[in-house]
Parts: sequence; C-alpha cells; structure tokens
Amino acid sequence: MTRASLLERRDRALGAGAQLFYTTPLTIVRGEGVCLFDDEGRRYVDMYNNVPCVGHGHPRVAEAMARQQGLLNVHNRYLHEGIVAFAERLSALHGPAIESVVFCCSGTEANEVAIRMARFATGRRGIVCTNATYHGNSELVGSLTRVGAGRPANPEARAFPFPEKLRPPAPGLSDDALTEAFLEKLGEAIAQLEAAGVGLAALIVCSIFANEGLPDAPRGFMGRAARMVREAGGVVIADEVQAGYGRTGRWWGYGVTEFSPDIVVTGKPMGAGLPLAATAASRSLVEGFRAKTRYFNTFASTPLQAAVGMTVLDIIEDERLIENAAKVGGALKAALAERKPRCARIGDVRGHGLFIGIEMVKDGGDNSPDRAAAIDLVDRLKEKGFLTSNAGAFGNVVKIRPPLTFAMSDAEAFLEAFDATLADIDG
Repeated sequence: MTRASLLERRDRALGAGAQLFYTTPLTIVRGEGVCLFDDEGRRYVDMYNNVPCVGHGHPRVAEAMARQQGLLNVHNRYLHEGIVAFAERLSALHGPAIESVVFCCSGTEANEVAIRMARFATGRRGIVCTNATYHGNSELVGSLTRVGAGRPANPEARAFPFPEKLRPPAPGLSDDALTEAFLEKLGEAIAQLEAAGVGLAALIVCSIFANEGLPDAPRGFMGRAARMVREAGGVVIADEVQAGYGRTGRWWGYGVTEFSPDIVVTGKPMGAGLPLAATAASRSLVEGFRAKTRYFNTFASTPLQAAVGMTVLDIIEDERLIENAAKVGGALKAALAERKPRCARIGDVRGHGLFIGIEMVKDGGDNSPDRAAAIDLVDRLKEKGFLTSNAGAFGNVVKIRPPLTFAMSDAEAFLEAFDATLADIDG
C-alpha cells in the first residue's frame, strides 16, 4: 500500500485534520532503542519521543507487561501490594511534602485532578499559567492553552508572560531586574483573579517551560513565584509530564528551576508506552480530593500499571539513565552552542539534560522568530535520518528530546547530520 493511499484511508477513518509530523509523513512500523524504522526498512534516530524514555521496545518493559497481563489485571477496587509499593516508591522520589498519589492514564487527566485538588484545598477557583503553555486536552485543562491569544476566554484563568532572557520586556535588564519584571506580571494575573471574585487556587507550570520553548528563565524566578502564590493563598502545581523522570539530568525539572511544588503531575514516560500518569501531593491534599470526588478510573491504579511503572523506574536506575541524560545532553548542548556563532539563523541554544531547543531566527539581529526555518530544518534532518519537531511559543524552536538511552555516538552522528543540513541550507 502506498503512503498516499494509507493517508486517504486515514482521513476517512479518523477524519481529516488528525495531526501528522513532517511535510511528507512517515509510516513507522518498528522501534528499537533510540531508533525507528519505516515501512521501507529505513532507520531513523528518534530525537523527539519521550514516551519510550528507556528506549523503544525495551525487553524488560515488554516482559513485565506480558507477565502481569498473563497473571492478573483488574480494576483498583481490590487490594494489591504492587500498586501500593509503586505509589510509595514514586512519592519517595520527591521531598517529604509529597506523600500520596492519585493514578490515572494521561497527563490531561492528571492535570485535571491536580486543578480540582487545588480548588478543593483552597476554596477558590482561579488558575494562573503562562501565556504559551499546554497542559492537556480536556475542556478544563485545554482552556489554559494560549490564554489571552484569541482563544475562548476562561473567566477563571489568567496568564502571565513566560519568563525568558532572549526577548526581555526591556533591554539591558539584569537577572534580578528580569525576575522582578516577570513577578510583577504574575502579581497582576493574581490580582485580576481576586478582582473577578474567583480568587487564586493554583499556579500551574511546566517546571522547565517546555512548550514555551525551554526559555532560560532568570535565576530565582520560580522560587519567588512559588512564594508569591502561597502568600496569595494558592498552591503550586509542577507539570512534570515532559520535564520529569530524569529528562533534565535530574529526577525532576523543578530541581533545575529551584522550587518546591505542592502538587506534582507526571505522565508520558511513566509507562514507556502503557497509559500511566499520576498526581502526587501531600496526604492531606490527596485525601481532601478523594473525600469530595470518590474519584475512580477503571484502568488506573491497576496491577498492570504497577508492574510496568516499577520496571521503568528499575531500568532508569539500573542503566544509570539520569546520569546519561546529564552527560550526553550536556555535551550535545555545548556542541550545538558552539555552532551558533557560525550560523546567523540560530538565535539560541538552550535546555537541560536530554531536552534541548534550537531557536531559529531571521536575519537582522533582533531575534525575530523564524518558524519556516525551523520547519525546513526539521524536514531536512528527517531526510538525513534524524527525527525532531518544531515547537515553542512561536513554533520556531527545533525540539530535541530523545529516549534517555541516547548515547554519545548518537549525538556525534546527529551533529554530523546537523552540520551537513546547515551546509545544504547555506549552499
């Protein structure tokens, strides 16, 4: 079957408009380690997918999934030691303030649980987020996407400009002055919720501002922002769906941006492909939520989730993947930064661990975003066998987020392809 005919069938079966990557889409049939293979047998290095965080087709994950499914998988209204042990282990990866867990199946669900938990705990309704964020697809969580950017307004949500150094609100500001400027905008958003009579329930942020384009936030911003939110009576939700599970070279992104959340949301990489997500918080916050909702999810808190989730944690620790993310990611970021002075199209290189963004800009020296250049670069890298995507507030950031098993040899091969691609563009 040709790709064109498969695409035609897909549009009929799923409805036209279901998203696909790349100008010429790929038909992927197999994954192994950091690689994906298409229907013609061509190998690609996957530099985008954080769901298979321990690598595509990891045999220990597959074995754990098959073994548990063959033994037992039921809903969560029975006692099962496995899910209790998994919740205890997940909580222990945070500080002592995180004690209990609500399991579900997606980041959207987990963020919705977190927001409802915050509202029950505070007795208020208002949510503050950044102006270029994404936390999920439900009506509630989806209403936080691009608040104030022409989308239908949520009267219980306000946004503030995401903190960054590349495009400061005024030129020449120090880190301290930048922090003050963005805190002032956060304060205005909180004040607007108070004036509207809904009050502040929570600030929700990806701890490394992934969807905003991995901006370099001024040092100290998140710690002071968390304090401001708590002084206003709200709680702080860290969305670690992209930032967590060792992605940054530390277990959690909030360790990189230096703040302590009240509620932590995790998702994608937890099950390495099995739907698994979690909302973790203090016991009092979790029990307050449970008392008011009788929350139940047929496919969450199950023996299957526990078996796979524990195996993923085992692999991360046994294979020292967090250390690998720090080492390989740090080297790759440094090498890409070395190329910035030689290419006027690269406005910035930034990120943490194995999560790196290359911001593409137009000529002129004013850092004007160039989305078309990012899309072109992504398509050209695909033709050279490396899969990335464009993202960020302006869609102009080439997003590099490979499985945590990505090795130094993979980074070196990518750099060779990256240099060749830039030469093609310049030539």
